[in-house]
Amino acid sequence: MKTFIPKKGDIDRKWYLIDAKGQTLGKVAAIVSDILRGKDKPDFSPHMDTGDFVIIINAAKVKVTGNKFEDKKYYSHSWYPGGLRTTTFKEMIEKKPEYILVHAISGMLPKNRLQKEFLKKLKIYSDEKHKHEAQKPIELRIEKGKVQK
Repeated sequence: MKTFIPKKGDIDRKWYLIDAKGQTLGKVAAIVSDILRGKDKPDFSPHMDTGDFVIIINAAKVKVTGNKFEDKKYYSHSWYPGGLRTTTFKEMIEKKPEYILVHAISGMLPKNRLQKEFLKKLKIYSDEKHKHEAQKPIELRIEKGKVQK
């Protein structure tokens, strides 16, 4: 028996649309990271990019459980002494709601050269408007942590 390795030209890429309104941040990130990698396809190969494109709308309306809305913090450092900046989830969802999802999804992707390729296929919008109608995205619904097509 031989192992099947897909060629770059044989990969069929689809576009998916996910509405994050009222969805839990971690569940959305886990589902999207699997779609970006192509783990939901039968021709998945860990050393290749076999995944699909994902459009996420309503990023500003994603929810978190517990006290994370007040307590969750995002850190950035300027590499100067005393240059550590902290931002809470509450502040970040007002300033840059797209960053919250990018940060969560990139944390679930492998830390190698493919991560940048995976993140290029991710399109996030804070409201319902997006500019990818021409690609005819397939709408995915997330119910109870599972994907419904």
